[in-house]
Amino acid sequence: MTQLQDLNASDVDSMMIIEQTCHSHPMSHKNMLSCFGGRYFSRGLYLEQALIGFYMAEMAGPDFTLMDICISPEYQGKGYAKKLLENLLDEATKRSAESIFLEVRVSNVAAIGLYESLGFNEMGLRKDYYPTEQGREDGKLMGLVLFSFS
Repeated sequence: MTQLQDLNASDVDSMMIIEQTCHSHPMSHKNMLSCFGGRYFSRGLYLEQALIGFYMAEMAGPDFTLMDICISPEYQGKGYAKKLLENLLDEATKRSAESIFLEVRVSNVAAIGLYESLGFNEMGLRKDYYPTEQGREDGKLMGLVLFSFS
């Protein structure tokens, strides 16, 4: 059985293990620590007491930004990332967010498909945004409008 829980700075070591297995160029420990408190919030997904994934988000005025989302490789493709994203959408709605934004590597077809299935649309392209082993890779900027005055 899975369970969602708020995360805090004491969870960073466990989060870093997942981060380092999911990303070719992971966030640093220091940067991850800086994403707690204030306008940031994080949720972890636990399976039988073990952290198997998480997201980190930022609230900036009426907008949310998904800063990071990771699922341990052995649990990928089983709907856990969707569960985390649905929680983010619920949280954003509760906090009266107007929009959610994210960037994703153009090569991450699975993630792009997941985001699109939840209503995210492409909003732009950031040339050479992400580092790769071969140089740089474009980042796709995606967004979802939750609330509009029009």
